[in-house]
Amino acid sequence: MGGPRQMSPRDTASKEKPPVENLGRRVWSLFDDYRRWLVLTALLILVGAGLSVLTPFLTQAAFDRGLFPPDGTPNLRLLAILVAGMILVPALTSVVAVARTYFTTRVGNRVMADLRGRLFAHLEKMELGFFTGTRTGVIQSRLANDVGGVQGVLTDTASSILSNAVTVLAAVVAMFFLSWQLTVISLVLLPFLVLLQVRVGRRRRALAAKAQESLSEMTAITQEALSVSGIVLAKVFNQQGAEVERYSRANEVQARLQIKQQMAGQWFFAAVQTFVAVTPAVVYLVAGYMISGGVDLTAGTLVAFTTLQARLMQPVVSLLRVSLDVQTSMALFARIFEYLDLKPAITEPEDPVVLDEREVRGRVTFDDVSFRYPGAASVPSGDRPLRNEGWALQHINIDVRPGQLVAFVGPSGAGKTTLSYLIPRLYDVSAGRMLLDGHDVRELSLDSLFAAIGMVTQETYLFHASIRDNLRYAKPDADDDELIAAAKAANIHERIITFDDGYDTLVGERGYRLSGGEKQRMAIARVLLKDPKVLILDEATSALDTGSERLVQQALDQAMAGRTTVAIAHRLSTILKADLIYVIDEGQVKESGTHQELLELGGMYAWLYSMDASFIQDADAG
Repeated sequence: MGGPRQMSPRDTASKEKPPVENLGRRVWSLFDDYRRWLVLTALLILVGAGLSVLTPFLTQAAFDRGLFPPDGTPNLRLLAILVAGMILVPALTSVVAVARTYFTTRVGNRVMADLRGRLFAHLEKMELGFFTGTRTGVIQSRLANDVGGVQGVLTDTASSILSNAVTVLAAVVAMFFLSWQLTVISLVLLPFLVLLQVRVGRRRRALAAKAQESLSEMTAITQEALSVSGIVLAKVFNQQGAEVERYSRANEVQARLQIKQQMAGQWFFAAVQTFVAVTPAVVYLVAGYMISGGVDLTAGTLVAFTTLQARLMQPVVSLLRVSLDVQTSMALFARIFEYLDLKPAITEPEDPVVLDEREVRGRVTFDDVSFRYPGAASVPSGDRPLRNEGWALQHINIDVRPGQLVAFVGPSGAGKTTLSYLIPRLYDVSAGRMLLDGHDVRELSLDSLFAAIGMVTQETYLFHASIRDNLRYAKPDADDDELIAAAKAANIHERIITFDDGYDTLVGERGYRLSGGEKQRMAIARVLLKDPKVLILDEATSALDTGSERLVQQALDQAMAGRTTVAIAHRLSTILKADLIYVIDEGQVKESGTHQELLELGGMYAWLYSMDASFIQDADAG
């Protein structure tokens, strides 16, 4: 199973990258469940902004009425009150800031967790074809890097925009109250800076999208090269240097894009900082001309104004920075929503038929089934599309009665695995009907369909967890007696108890601490624990040595008892007792019958059996 990854229609579509509609509105909708928290945050922001403009007015009063009143004698009582206010206001502002930070952090991280969970749940619903056509590392990058990349925007941006906007508005109003002339001088260049910021933002957004694509590629390379299988492959083919070079090239691309992204807008912010730095000096100069011209402008007013001006510029710069961050993050949000907008090809029917587990008989029927992969481009498990317009299967009529063992045999790429994938709706038929107990599987609830079917494949997947946890994946509430019974039936219990930790033994990444035969018997024990009515065996013994095969075959005999079994066989010696054998070639049924009937027919099955027998004899002789 496996082979080079084929380009799927989804890959092609992803390269075209159609724009995500209503992106801003959809991002804002992420906060719908947290509106109460947002209201509390907004109130705290308003309080904080109000407090921030009090200090300049207290400073003005301290100068003009406390230190230098019209009668020339300092008013110490009033000055003490004003100073107390100047001490109290920053203290209250700090308390409000801490409370605001708590609320914004809570909301932002909850929204991010919701987004991550929603994306993961959506990907779990995607059909098998999506995953055969998409690199695992790319999917992981969307979950980790893209969602993580918008964390700052989700946790800080909304409150920062509101806080800075309110602060700017309050400061501008207060400055106009003090001196409208000086206010005009202070704000004259801001419109030009905003226009320049928009252009810089577009550039950073484009760079951010490219940087995330590059990061996805690096994640995919890491996942492929540093997995156990990847490490083994690189070592035995002496390709460690090539893998390092491949990663280095992707790493260099990422570094260049990060530098470009960080430098984009630096000249813009340098201009903003220069503007902020020189504006007070200009204000002093203009104030001198105003006073010389007879305008009533006290020292307290000028100090209060420059204090407000300083407080105005900081949130203005913050708003410009946040605006750039938002535009950058929009590229990441677009990538996230691209995945959320993917429509699963396999969906729950509107009015599903729910099978009662106790009444499932296990009759499997292929009713004039034809199938081709979407686009006839992505072909998993070695199956190849037909030359005839890309059809992988054509006009298949097979009826497996309850309790029967039916085997599919044929050359590699004939369509055998594809047939097995249609039963549990890993793919949907293109024409005809796939039936379980007379029900079209497309009309059944997915839960009841999956509950009725179990599968043991050639490549057993085990989690990096204990033997106990791997077995309980099939039945989370199984007790130890059930685990042991399933393990004994699968001929693996005696091996398990030889480990120091028994059923608590960690199996390692993808079960690499176990042999191939042990992993297969673990898979059989797991499916026995599930106890399905229909069992699919996809070349479950083809990669095993003779000794392991015998143990696994004994376990399979236990597993097949009392169930409908569909077996895809590479070694024909494992299906000699099958009730019916179907020979599949080029997506069609070429022959069918019992083992003896097919031998007497002298066709493709007889030839395959003779080849298989010769191989076994040569192996035994060796």
